[in-house]
Order: sequence, then structure tokens, then C-alpha cells
Amino acid sequence: MQRRTWVALAALAASALALPAAYGQAREIKIAHIYSRTGPLEAYGKQTQTGLMMGFDYATGGTMTVNGRKIVLIEKDDQGKPDLGKSLLATAYADDKVDLAIGPTSSGVALAMLPVAEEYKKILLVEPAVADSITGDKWNKYIFRTGRNSSQDAASNAVALDKPGVSIATLAQDYAFGRDFVAAFKQQIKQAKIVHEEYLPMNTTDFTAGAQRLIDKLKDIPGRKVIFINWAGAGNPFKIADLDLKRYGIEIATGGNILPAMAAYKQFPGMEGSTYYYFAIPKNPVNEALVASHYKQFKSPPDFFTAGGFSAAMAVVTALKKTNGDTSADKLIPAMEGMSFDTPKGKMTFRKEDHQAMQSMYHFKIKADPAFAWGVPELVREIKPDEMKIPIRNKR
Repeated sequence: MQRRTWVALAALAASALALPAAYGQAREIKIAHIYSRTGPLEAYGKQTQTGLMMGFDYATGGTMTVNGRKIVLIEKDDQGKPDLGKSLLATAYADDKVDLAIGPTSSGVALAMLPVAEEYKKILLVEPAVADSITGDKWNKYIFRTGRNSSQDAASNAVALDKPGVSIATLAQDYAFGRDFVAAFKQQIKQAKIVHEEYLPMNTTDFTAGAQRLIDKLKDIPGRKVIFINWAGAGNPFKIADLDLKRYGIEIATGGNILPAMAAYKQFPGMEGSTYYYFAIPKNPVNEALVASHYKQFKSPPDFFTAGGFSAAMAVVTALKKTNGDTSADKLIPAMEGMSFDTPKGKMTFRKEDHQAMQSMYHFKIKADPAFAWGVPELVREIKPDEMKIPIRNKR
């Protein structure tokens, strides 16, 4: 009897010693951020990471804790490679024991990662990969997206161009990002005509052959003629302007981009399109905080994908507060479906049907301002979420 008592007491003491460590581990909220720290979309990925850290700091009041649990961020570089991104996410869920994941940068990588989230039954918050199929036919219930999708890009850009007598040819990259955008753009265009689709490899640097095909399709058509460029990462498709498009009466149009890429916009004053974000456009306290923090830390304004990372952090913290820090998908999914949260762009809301964040976009016109190295997108008007008829493409 005495021996059994000593054994019980020893076991109790051992468990008491183990308790603080186990308790400490349980209190951490581990989040993987898988993004293009290197590769063709490196600039986008690094901006997302910067915004994510600023967003967590802002959303938690500088504590990096939610409901007493510390947020620990684990970074992984997918290099823009789908197979690597898929493997990294599986490792994050299985070995690192992360509670949820954020990323990636590339749509191709995102599509490879979606089944992994379903297999491990853990949340993947997609930011900033854009392809419609992510929250469309490849979607599953563990996927949420704060980034805009191709249909939101397409619907908002159609606002500027969809007019009678306009002929449009598209220039896009030959992978999910480019093809999903053009497919959505064609659906949104009701009055103008799409006369040609040109797809080039995502690493293209010489646009001469593609540009010539675009010119040949447009040059003899009467009325307004536009080449709409949808491009991400390396390469400068705006060099097609060197082929004297004005001689054929051909204009260039495009959506928003990061500030270095928008240096090319400066040669096209008056060019119209729509953008996801430009630091001087949204007027709200969250954006003011982001702009001030970024200027303080980097002596420069926040960029396109910085706002996206910030928004992702705001969504995660808002959801965790709703679940009182519970990170299980069974709790997070119902908490996040229909959830509204503040971002630098204003209020976003996760649509219940496909978990896509409904958000404003901004119709702009480019101004060549000598004070800026880039073409400045001046606001024409904010396009509210309910103005854009964004289709539900999943098979839920």
C-alpha cells in the first residue's frame, strides 16, 4: 500500500513538472506563412510578409497575443514552385504542428496546396494568390481568401473599358493567374468586344512577337482599340509601346500593381483601370496606421501586397477573438463564414458560399506627377463590393 502511494506521488510530481512545458506549448498559436521569399514573385512575397507582421502588431495592440496565447509565425519559402509549396504546407501541418497557414504568392502554388489543407483539416488563408479556381472549382471548406480574385479584378477593370465600340485584346501570362483573369474578364465585358487573347510564358522578357500578333488583330478595326495587360512579376510588357502603337490608334490599359512596376505607367497619362490598393486612396484609421507605420520603419509608403498581408493578419486575429483563441477548423470555419473585419481597404467580409473576401476596388486614371517615380493612380471612384457581380464558382 505504501509502495503504491509513493508510486502515485512520483507520477503526480512528474506530471506536475511536465505541465508547465505542455501548458506553454498549448498557449502558442503557430501560424505558417508560405510565400515566395525568392523566385519570380519575390517582391510580392516580401511585401506580404512585411504587411503580415505589421497587421499582427496592429491587431493585437503590439502584444502578438490573442486570448492570452502568443502568435508564433513560421516562415517558409516556396520559391514560386507548386511541388515545393505543397510539400512545405504538409510539413508545416504535420511536423511543425501549425494551427493554420497563410499564403502563398503564386496562384500555381496555391492550387497545389489546396488539397493539403483538406487532408489535414486545417485552415489555409490564401493571400495574395488571385486565380478564380482557388475559391472556385478547386476550392474546399478549409480555404479562405483575403486577397482579391480574378473576377474582382475583371469586374472592376470592366468598369473602365466596357463601352460600345471598344475592341479589346488581352495580353496575359500562360498560367492560372493570367488565364483565370481573362476568362473572368470576358464574362464581365458586356458591350465592348474581346477580339484576341495573347498568352506568353510567365518569364517572358522579349514581347515583340506577341505584340505583333496583338497589333495585327487590332490595327484594321474601327473605333477605340485597347490592349489590356494582366502581368505579374518579372518582365516589362509595357515595352510593347515601343512598337508605335499610336500609329494604329491602339491604347494600353491595365490594373494596379506594385510601385516599381508602376514606373512604366508614367508614360501613359490618362490610362484607366482599377486597382486593389494604392496607399493614398483609402481613407480609414487602419490604412492611416499602416501608412504611418510603414513610413516610420522604411521611410516609404506601403505597397500593393503590404496591404494584403496586413488584411490577412486582421482576419486571423478577428477570427481567433471570435473563437476565444480556439484554432480548430471546426470552430474557425463557422466563425469566419460571413465574418466582417477591418483592413487598410476598409471593411471586408468572407462570403459564406466560397470564403472569398468581398471588398472594394478602385477605378483610377494615371497621372504623371514629377514628384513620384511611378504613374500615380488618381481615384475616379470606389467600386463597392455590391456593385460587382462576382460569380460563385465552387461546387459546394
